[in-house]
Amino acid sequence: MTWNTSLRPTAVITGASRGIGKAVLMDLALTHRILAGASTSESLSWIHEPGALPQDAEVVPFIADLSDEASVAAAVDEAGLTHLDVLVNSAGIADERPFDSFTRQDWRASFEVNVFAVADLTARLLPALRTARGIVVMINSGSGIFSYAGGAVYTGTKFALRTMADCLREEERDRGVRVTSVHPGFVATDMGHRLRREAGTDGDEYTYVTPETVAASVRHAISAPETSQVESITVRPAHKPA
Repeated sequence: MTWNTSLRPTAVITGASRGIGKAVLMDLALTHRILAGASTSESLSWIHEPGALPQDAEVVPFIADLSDEASVAAAVDEAGLTHLDVLVNSAGIADERPFDSFTRQDWRASFEVNVFAVADLTARLLPALRTARGIVVMINSGSGIFSYAGGAVYTGTKFALRTMADCLREEERDRGVRVTSVHPGFVATDMGHRLRREAGTDGDEYTYVTPETVAASVRHAISAPETSQVESITVRPAHKPA
């Protein structure tokens, strides 16, 4: 992989083609070299459009089907990273419905993307993160803190992601790798609006967190002094402006 000759830190962001991941990309591209994670090159075609990225941004695709171990391994090998400052695990899926409607394969599908893929990718990139004394940011959810009817599969994955982050943080503390979990409320993305519609609780814009707000939380975590660690951030809508 060829970069321009800059001294910017490097970040890998999964789910970077849209939603929260795209907002994180747009924010970190101001200061970082970005490997933009997506399942297909087509979904990242927008990064090549004139004016789509901040001026002088350095963004290259990081294409991997996160549900496929071989695809993840190939993407990591191709990237060839020996020094990684930031890993943002943003990609995820949400499947919410009555408990008895889920098959075993439904459970596997959600855990494959939301948990197993995150663990696999993070482990493969840990050597580069250790070299850089970098930070791992897990984009979790309020569903990683609270349980509710219809959320068995999705909350199950997010509770698992939370404890994964907590364990990884303790294991890597003495190696200088920091780990932050970000727990947004409903976010104004296609996924967020869909979940609210399906639950019959679709509200106005002030009942959602914006993707840019979540990106600002990621920025806050990675900007903390190396001597400190932001372990968890919960982001909720505040109130409707007067």
